[in-house]
Formats: sequence, structure tokens, C-alpha cells
Amino acid sequence: MARDMQNEPDDAALLALYGSGDPQAARLLAARLLPRVLGFATRMLGGDRAEAEDVAQEAMLRLWRAAPGWRSGEAQVSTWLYRVTANLVTDRLRSRQRRRLNAGGGELSLDEAVDPPDDSPGAEARLIAAERLAALDQGLAGLPERQRQALVLRHIEGLSNPEIAMVMGLGVEAVESLTARARRGLATLLQDRRESLGFEGD
Repeated sequence: MARDMQNEPDDAALLALYGSGDPQAARLLAARLLPRVLGFATRMLGGDRAEAEDVAQEAMLRLWRAAPGWRSGEAQVSTWLYRVTANLVTDRLRSRQRRRLNAGGGELSLDEAVDPPDDSPGAEARLIAAERLAALDQGLAGLPERQRQALVLRHIEGLSNPEIAMVMGLGVEAVESLTARARRGLATLLQDRRESLGFEGD
């Protein structure tokens, strides 16, 4: 059944429709939420796209399982989903830490793969943008997990402080403090590269 895109249901209404057996509602909700959750998980996991896809799929599966008993008004669907994703990411990061300790190794480093430059127009601009993004991801990876989570939710995912408070199980003032510390920490981590990467005005 075709839907009027101007009056498309909100997330909670779509989840309720899915819980009542409407598969189209699930497709619409997944198209709306999955890219956001995948991006969040990818940044929280230091750019590990494969692991982030696993986390995002598991988070969506939990949402589908929660659909039949979902009660509108208790929480926003997106906030609930971010919280589930954050918990799954935390589990993955702890598992990584345990594996590292059990292996007796030092810090794991991510391989930095850079595509060879080409001579097509805009190639230099694309390389600069890719280098800036890689530096940002590297800086984010250097932050403590809770600071990274707050910063990504606020400045990349665009959540409000009250929404982040719900996701992280904190008060709004604690979120504001955590985000401020994360911004200062990120600025320090990127300090030596700010001018070369063009961050000086950011």
C-alpha cells in the first residue's frame, strides 16, 4: 500500500505498524535509522566497518524483537536504538581489550590504507578531505570511550543533550561536562596537525 510521503508516520508509529505485521513499516524504519546507527557504531569502533555492521544489525534485530511490546511515549525509538548500539559497542570494545590482554600484546594499530593519488580534477581535494576525516577518526579513537560517545552523538549524530543523557544514562549537566572535556581532548590530540589539515578555523 502506497504511503503519503508528506504524512509519513514517525518512528514509534512505524514500529507499532511493524509489530502488527506490516513489513513495509520495517523497511521504512530501517532505511531511516540503520545508516545513522551504522555511522555511530563505525566511529565508536575506530572505523572498523565490518564490526560496526555486525553491531548495527544486532541493534536492529533487538528493535524488531521489542516491537510487539513497544509502548509509545516511554522513549524515542532512535534514542532507544542509540542506547542499545552504545551498549553493544561497549561490549565489543571490552572484548577487544580482553583479547589484547590475553595475547600479551601492546596497543593494536589500525592499518592506514591510502588510495594512490590520481590526476583527475578534484583528486587533491578528495585526498585532503580523506586525510582530515582519517585524522578526526584517529583523534576520536584517542578519547576515552564515554567522551568519544558523547562527542559523536552531539556533533556528528546531531542529538540534543537531553537525548544524549537518555542514551548514556546520565544527567544533562554530566553530558555537557563530558562533551566539553571531549572537545578539549580532541583539540589537544589534533593540535600538531590542525594547520596542515586545515582545522585551524574549525
